Amino acid sequence: MRSRPVWSTACKDWEERIVNRQSLIPFDPLFPDEAEAALAVFKSLRIVDAPGQPTFGEAAEEWVFDFVRAIFGAYDFEKAERLIEEFFLLIAKKNGKSTIAAGIMLTALIRNWRYEAELLIVAPTLEIAGNSFKPAAAMVRADENLRKLLHIQDNLKQITHRKTKAVLKVVAADPNTVGGKKAAFVLIDELWLFGKQPNAGTMLEEATGGRATRREGFIIYLSTHSDEPPAGVFKEKLEMFRDIRDGIRDDPTKLAVFYEFPASMLKSKAYLDPSTWYITNPNLGISTRESYIQKKLDDNTEPGKRRETLAKWLNIEISMGLRGDRWPGADHWEKAADIELSELYQQDPWKAFDRLIERAECVTVGIDGGGLDDLFGFSLIGREPEVHEVEIEIMGQSITQKMKRWLTWSHAWAHEGILEIRKSISTTLRDFEKARELDFVGDELIDIASIVALIEIIKERGKLGGVGVDPAGLGDMVELLNEIGINTENGLLIGVPQGFALMNAIKTTERRLPRRMLLHSGGSMMPWAISNLKIEPTATAIRATKQNVGDKKIDPVMSVFDAAYVMATNPVPVKKPSYKIYAIA
Repeated sequence: MRSRPVWSTACKDWEERIVNRQSLIPFDPLFPDEAEAALAVFKSLRIVDAPGQPTFGEAAEEWVFDFVRAIFGAYDFEKAERLIEEFFLLIAKKNGKSTIAAGIMLTALIRNWRYEAELLIVAPTLEIAGNSFKPAAAMVRADENLRKLLHIQDNLKQITHRKTKAVLKVVAADPNTVGGKKAAFVLIDELWLFGKQPNAGTMLEEATGGRATRREGFIIYLSTHSDEPPAGVFKEKLEMFRDIRDGIRDDPTKLAVFYEFPASMLKSKAYLDPSTWYITNPNLGISTRESYIQKKLDDNTEPGKRRETLAKWLNIEISMGLRGDRWPGADHWEKAADIELSELYQQDPWKAFDRLIERAECVTVGIDGGGLDDLFGFSLIGREPEVHEVEIEIMGQSITQKMKRWLTWSHAWAHEGILEIRKSISTTLRDFEKARELDFVGDELIDIASIVALIEIIKERGKLGGVGVDPAGLGDMVELLNEIGINTENGLLIGVPQGFALMNAIKTTERRLPRRMLLHSGGSMMPWAISNLKIEPTATAIRATKQNVGDKKIDPVMSVFDAAYVMATNPVPVKKPSYKIYAIA
């Protein structure tokens, strides 16, 4: 009996490897004989749509063979068990992803020993499903021996092994098509699109459930980056596999092969230099061309198209800092997290809420919300008592300015109906709910009551400096705030002017960020809201709007600006009244 191999799928030096064109798989195949036997099958398959119809062995690059070896070389034939069960290939568009997928799954069908086994390629749409089935069927038709061994059924998008009766099926994702499947081998194509679909995680669990009793199987996820910030099941898998690759999480049953730019190259925008494009395009010069990518960048200058080009052709994760019309503060937001507050926020956002109030000498509140298809944004800005000396430059001269640091914390509420009205962001909102950054409410609309209760906590602790609200969104809140002593008459309720009149608050906030005179408590909701924020110049000022109509919500970041508007007036907190008790003689 052979000893069980010892290995790690962590690749902590991936940044150095990817720049030097080295393999991103940090170990040799666990079972070399299995790897080479499967690779021989894979290499014999023909790429029918390539000039001359070469085999993979004749045309594919070494990175493809490394990936195939890792998958099939993880199979322990003595125990009929695959030791690495899940694989994730993240790569730019037009690097042969669907063709490679077809070759891998055909190889699995040919090598499979289980009678009447199911193998699935699950795609998010019928069109994408066809992208995998067509090359697989063409590979069979191009080989006389495979035509005898395998039976193609185009109408069902399936290929059957004539001897084992095992079936490779290509299906579009739908609970009715993947529910109850017993597939041991599953390939999920274009995972980024599943991230936009509500309940995609549950559906994929159905599709992959057969592996529980079929230990020889595997799951392969294939994807480019999304044209929007990652969400749903795509975000979940992306973060998990990155942690495994980076050695943060130890799980040798999963392997990430991510062709993405190192953080330093993203920061410096080195990805705009064509000499770096091989990093996310290992097939550059073969299945994709530098001149074509350059043309896509040159043609697509409109912000939305530009983001899509960067995501698809350079495999860049979309974040808040990639738009030309972005809020300038977006460039500094991620670096401005307060260490203590962000650590508490990860544990429990409400612990960070409480700690901010403790650290502040004065707290202002900002509220921004609309109808039932909007978010209700709620933010605090707390002013710390300590004075800091900050160097600023005015007309070429360095001047020392004394400032007090601001801390900010945000939360949001949404009516549950928004999940149907705004389906394109429903998985994103569910992610925020899981992180406890957003609460859904029903028809009882307890969001306003919750906000008033939180403001009362701040007031009772003697820290409240004022509440800034978009005058158009006051509604029923005026009466409830008045009941706890907050109204326009005593100056604690302030209607914050919107549009260009909010420019001072927006500019004050963005200027404080790079100086670290405004720090935040972290989280994923605010970067998303900031990424949706568009700054439009007017004849004499600027104004903040959504980057497009409808689903892109900015209410949480607008609530920060409302709180900043009030804090910029340097308010004095309303102290809790003290009472003296006099003895009656």
